Amino acid sequence: MTSTGTTDTDTTSAGTPPSQVPLVDYLVLGDDPHLLASECTACGARYFDRRNACASCFATEFTKVRIASEGTVRAFTIVAFAAPGVPVPFVSAVIDCDGTSVRGNLINVEPDPDHVHTGMRVRLTTYLLGTDDAGTEAIGFGFEPVEN
Repeated sequence: MTSTGTTDTDTTSAGTPPSQVPLVDYLVLGDDPHLLASECTACGARYFDRRNACASCFATEFTKVRIASEGTVRAFTIVAFAAPGVPVPFVSAVIDCDGTSVRGNLINVEPDPDHVHTGMRVRLTTYLLGTDDAGTEAIGFGFEPVEN
C-alpha cells in the first residue's frame, strides 16, 4: 500500500497506472513523497511559494532543498466551522520539520484535545483528494502521528 491509500497494482481501465498531480507544486510525489522549499542562498530563509526576492535579506537567488518528512507539532487549532462542503472538525497545525515550519492538516487522528497536543511527533503523508474524468488523481499532503 502506498501513502496515497492505493496499492502499487492499481490501474486505470486501460491497464496503465493512474497519473497523479500534486495539489501544490512543492509536493514531490513518487516512491518517496516529500516537500521541496526554495532556500535563500544568502541567508538560508526557506519559502514554499514562488519568490522574486528573499523577504528576510532581499537576495534574489534560491536553491531547492528537501524538507524533513518528520516533525513536531508546534501549534494547532481544531477547526469547527468551514466553507460549505468542507468536513469538520479537522486539525490545522504548524509543524517544525527540522527547523522549517510547515503548515498542514493533521490526518488519521481524532480532532480533539485528548488526541492532539503540541510536541506530538508526526510524519508527512499523502492522500487522494479526487479523480477527474480522465482518471488523473489529485494528491494532497498532511501529517499523521508517528507510532511510538
